[in-house]
Amino acid sequence: MLQVRRVFVWSSARAGAAATARTRKLERARDDLERLTRGLGSRHYPDADAVTARLAAIAKQRRVTGLLRAEVGTDPATGKPTLAWWFDPAALATEQATDGWYGLLTNLDPTQIDAAEVLARYKGQEVVERRYGAFKGPLAVAPLFVQSNRRIQALVTVICLALLIFCLVEREVRRAIAPAVLLPGLYVGQPAKPTGRLIFEALARLRLIPASGHDPPIIPQPPPLQARLLHLLDVDPTKPS
Repeated sequence: MLQVRRVFVWSSARAGAAATARTRKLERARDDLERLTRGLGSRHYPDADAVTARLAAIAKQRRVTGLLRAEVGTDPATGKPTLAWWFDPAALATEQATDGWYGLLTNLDPTQIDAAEVLARYKGQEVVERRYGAFKGPLAVAPLFVQSNRRIQALVTVICLALLIFCLVEREVRRAIAPAVLLPGLYVGQPAKPTGRLIFEALARLRLIPASGHDPPIIPQPPPLQARLLHLLDVDPTKPS
C-alpha cells in the first residue's frame, strides 16, 4: 500500500485568476438570461418547457449549473411563460472559498521534507519539462527505428549527452552574466534571457576555417554577440578545437 501526504497550497495569482474567470462567466450568463427574459412568449420561447430547456443550456454552456437558481411558470392571464432567476449567494460563497487553493500529493517522508520543500520541488518540475521540450525542439529528436537494444541504449546515450551539453552551455552563460539576467542583442537584436536555443542559434552563424596542414582551425572575426558568447563560455576563437 502506498501512503501519500496531501499538501494544500494557496496562490494569490490563482485566486485572482479564479475570481476574474467567475466574474466573466457570471456576466455572460447574465446577458444570456436577460436575453431569454426579454424573449419570453416569443416564437422561440412560447411555453415553460422551451424556457426550461434554454435555462439548462445556458447553465451548462456558461458553467453556472451549481450557482443558478430559477423559477419557471405560466401567467394565467396571458398564457405566456414567466421566469425569475438569481445566482445563489451561498453557492457563490462556497465557490469563492476555494479560490487559489490546490493540493499536492507526495510520498516523501514528512520528517525529512516539509511542506515548503514539497512546493519548491513541485515548482521546479517546469525545468525538467522544459528539457523535454528541448528534445523535441532544438535537438530535433525524432522517432528512429533501430534493430537491437544495444543500439537503443547507444542512441539514448548520445541524445542525453547532447542534452547535457545543451543545458551546461545555457547554465554557463547565465552564471557568467550574473547578477544580470538578460544578455543584450541575443533575441533579434534585443536583450533576452539566455536559453540553450538562443545561444546555439547565435553561435550557428559563426564561420569556421578548417585546419589545414600545420594551421589549426580558427574562427575569423566573430561578430560582437558571438564574440561575447565565446568569451562567456571561455572559448578562444583562435583555438576552437
